Amino acid sequence: MTRRFEQKVAIVTGGSAGIGAAVVRRLAAEGALVVVAGRNPLDSDDPNISFHRTDVSNLSEVEALVSSTVARLGRLDVLVNNVGVGTMGEPADLPVTEWERLLAFNLSSVFYGCKAAMPCMRERGGAIVNISSIGGLVADFGMGAYNATKAALNNYTRSVALDGARHNIRVNALCPGAIGDTVVQVGSHGTDADRQAWLDAIPLGRLGRSEEMSNVVAFLASDEASYITGSIIVADGGVTAWTGLPNIPAKVRQMRGEA
Repeated sequence: MTRRFEQKVAIVTGGSAGIGAAVVRRLAAEGALVVVAGRNPLDSDDPNISFHRTDVSNLSEVEALVSSTVARLGRLDVLVNNVGVGTMGEPADLPVTEWERLLAFNLSSVFYGCKAAMPCMRERGGAIVNISSIGGLVADFGMGAYNATKAALNNYTRSVALDGARHNIRVNALCPGAIGDTVVQVGSHGTDADRQAWLDAIPLGRLGRSEEMSNVVAFLASDEASYITGSIIVADGGVTAWTGLPNIPAKVRQMRGEA
């Protein structure tokens, strides 16, 4: 494996599980000193991975995270804003507290991270990758609050990229689709037909893997992506490439030779 992050320091919020954990391991494997920020540490004995307990919905705790990292490791090169939460409920039924919780964790936490980290990156430049969702590009039934926060995150990413460009701070967002180890799989709660309908909506015919998302994040954070900023990168197995018309899944199966 290449060592694209040798001598570099990264912070990954929500890095103890799922996509975040895969990103932490990938960056560390490529030479980075990685700080996992969140409620729980990552189960790892890698000496290049450390933990800082942080409530990312609290500005003072995020500022303490960044200042502690720079004081201890001397610099900050990469920030991956990975914390995100979801909820379901139509507008009339969704509690205001749930709306506010999603705003805090899906949007304010990213603002706090950028606010605290960017001054530390101005001298050398840096890379920020925000983990968004295809739910910020298209909508879902009963997920208005989630869709709204992720859509706002995408456009916030573009705006921060413009502001960071003069300091060579690149800011991009990754929009994953359904990732197998981070979503409640329909097959565990519904029928086989429910699960098949879920998979039929994905042209590649399978759920994604966190390791696949870490590949994209590592690229965006590396110097190989030195001319990419303000981009919203989609990794969803092709879901958002089609219109969603009801006859499409059957045609996908037919083209695969499964019908």
